Amino acid sequence: MKNLTSACFFQITHYKQYPPNISKIYSYFECRRKKGSQFSEVVVFGLQYLLKKYLTGPVVTEEKIQEAKLFYQMHFKQAVFDEEGWRKVLEKHDGRLPIRIKAVPEGRIIPRGNVLFTVENTDPNFYWLTNYIETMLVQMWYPITVATISREFKKILAKHLKATSGSLEGLDQKLHDFGYRGVSSQESAALGGAAHLVNFCSTDTVAGLLMAQRYYGCPMAGFSIPAAEHSTIISWGRSKEKEAFERVLDQFSSGPVSVVSDSYDIFNACKHIWGDKLKERVMERSQDSCLVIRPDSGDPAETVIEVIKILEECFGCSLNSFGYKVLPSYLRIIQGDGIDLSSVDEILQKLSDEGWSAENVFFGCGSALLQKLNRDTLSCAFKCSYVETNGKGMDVYKQPVTDPSKRSKRGRLSLRRNSDGFLETVERGAGKPEEDLLVTVFENGSLMQEYSLEEIRKNARLREEELNPPTLHNHEQELLHNHIINGIH
Repeated sequence: MKNLTSACFFQITHYKQYPPNISKIYSYFECRRKKGSQFSEVVVFGLQYLLKKYLTGPVVTEEKIQEAKLFYQMHFKQAVFDEEGWRKVLEKHDGRLPIRIKAVPEGRIIPRGNVLFTVENTDPNFYWLTNYIETMLVQMWYPITVATISREFKKILAKHLKATSGSLEGLDQKLHDFGYRGVSSQESAALGGAAHLVNFCSTDTVAGLLMAQRYYGCPMAGFSIPAAEHSTIISWGRSKEKEAFERVLDQFSSGPVSVVSDSYDIFNACKHIWGDKLKERVMERSQDSCLVIRPDSGDPAETVIEVIKILEECFGCSLNSFGYKVLPSYLRIIQGDGIDLSSVDEILQKLSDEGWSAENVFFGCGSALLQKLNRDTLSCAFKCSYVETNGKGMDVYKQPVTDPSKRSKRGRLSLRRNSDGFLETVERGAGKPEEDLLVTVFENGSLMQEYSLEEIRKNARLREEELNPPTLHNHEQELLHNHIINGIH
């Protein structure tokens, strides 16, 4: 905690509201299941960053206590800050938080409605700490949501790539992160950018690469290629678009390069500049120095189809082993405008219908990947489920009559794989420790478990059944339906 004001204001007064003689608060985080949701499972990611950056080591100092005391006095206009409680943390625990967090290993794919991590105090005097840090920990919603959406993109891309080429070669480069400039902050760019790198290694979001390097032990998690933007093209003037394109080819002759080509007329650029005036220059390039043409306006599916037809007319194509058309290896397309889960599927399906392999196209995604989402996208929630008062434990819960979907879990929780092979949350302390998949990752100010990005990527890789959906018998279909749609508890 960089300071003691890293909580919502209303949490500052909670220590005054708990029952007398309470000694334990135990809470958990989940992505609630929601009927009809687009997402049935989530990718766990981001907790290690939050723990390392904000909670590890001595985080309480006398200076921070005094700063918070003054701040909250000014805000509430009365003395509500627990100065004595925080000073005891400083004196008794050297400023380290007496908290234990158990969590699902990062990168694991978990059906919605299951516990993802639990938080409890380890010193009975500091029961109020558990939910004090809720605000910070619930920000896990963002990297979890980005990693989940990114993986859904990967499933769509894998489906079409395998169907039209028989191979998944190059899959991890098929979706490029274009989202850096469209997010709300540098930290959002870092967290979201790193979350995308769980599934892909193609990005322009430098902050995400730095986070993966500093917090997940990966020296270089993603890659990019030189690319033009509209300013580098239109600064030559409309009459010199060909010269602008040629300049890019000259400057980057030995590796792949991407050129935005819709500054004036994407179809004219493809047919008369790339496909005529610069045709020989394009054909001189190789697979290792591929020209990637970028449309950036118009209806995404219609534009890509028209562009690829023009390029076929100018440069020809060949058939792959599955009978789908492929442009020459020195020429590809990247579509980065209007990209989301729906449009990617639509574009690839229309290309397939026209006889084209998914090998021909890369995608860039910005706001739909990193910004057009919120905590409700996956219904992320942090709730108390167990307390101890006067030495006696009690399972607690909420059950709003106005919204049954917000019913919370009861008691101590564990996560296990049941006899049908599905993950389920066991409530009321009934789980067996040897079956529990939750791992202690933080205890009393120390990080207890650390994951590398390599391990996380391995945990998040696409499963065989996602690449080759099996034909299920009725009983198996019913089990899978219950598992995905309703969750099992």
